[in-house]
Amino acid sequence: MSPTVRPPATNGLHIRTMQPDEVSIAVNWAAAEGWNPGFADATCFAAADPEGFLIGELDGAPIATVSCVNYDERFAFLGFYIVRKDLRGRGYGLRIWNAAIAHAGRRVIGLDGVVAQQENYRKSGFELAYANVRYGGTPAALDAPQANVISLTDVPLATVEADDATVFPAQRTAFLRAWIGAPGHVGCALMRDGGLAGWGVIRPCRRGRKIGPLVAHDRASAEVVLSALLARVGGGEIFLDVPSINFDAVALAQDLGLAPVFETARMYTGAVPSLRLERVFGVTTFELG
Repeated sequence: MSPTVRPPATNGLHIRTMQPDEVSIAVNWAAAEGWNPGFADATCFAAADPEGFLIGELDGAPIATVSCVNYDERFAFLGFYIVRKDLRGRGYGLRIWNAAIAHAGRRVIGLDGVVAQQENYRKSGFELAYANVRYGGTPAALDAPQANVISLTDVPLATVEADDATVFPAQRTAFLRAWIGAPGHVGCALMRDGGLAGWGVIRPCRRGRKIGPLVAHDRASAEVVLSALLARVGGGEIFLDVPSINFDAVALAQDLGLAPVFETARMYTGAVPSLRLERVFGVTTFELG
């Protein structure tokens, strides 16, 4: 009778907080998994919560990553849960996952997980809220941007934050400042009756560009902002991550000629945050919410 083969113990795994310049390790691994991150993502992500990015090492070599960004005392978002392919199934992922959950403490945690892992996430207390769908392609021609579209950098950050608070469950000042001002990122805002009717950011990625966030009062406003963003970067292939329960956002993506690429399961521990999802036409990022 052959002996039972057991996975190696995980005692040799050393888990520590990444330095800001090491967040690029997680971003590069995400790129290898096909998640198509932006070129400036690592710097922006590190600004959100410097203590929230963890790395697992064996003999000094990185073998696992995860992030759990604490936005405030009530909400955190988990992402970058990756174990090196040749070492999966040995318990290393669970070790670093538990460390990330511990970092969040009593906070409600959100995540955008691959659909196939939903059951595993449920075992950790996560419940499905809805699906996010990534649409991609080269969009059909849009109308010329309207005259009342301005650069997002010309809008006071406090104004953007106030609008963001309707669609995101926590204040994220440091992240928004970094996201709007990052090299290669272009932001546009639609002003109407002295207020912010819509705004968005487009950024260059390993493949094409992603638009996110894209927040607007209605589909028409979202389309104006999207048109302005594309005009400022000269068009080309884009990706738009859309909450599946926002039917106007889904219709906009489809009418642009974009096709579904993949979907994620937006899940939360605890109470699902009350958000104006009808105003979300593009999720900021699957990694940080």
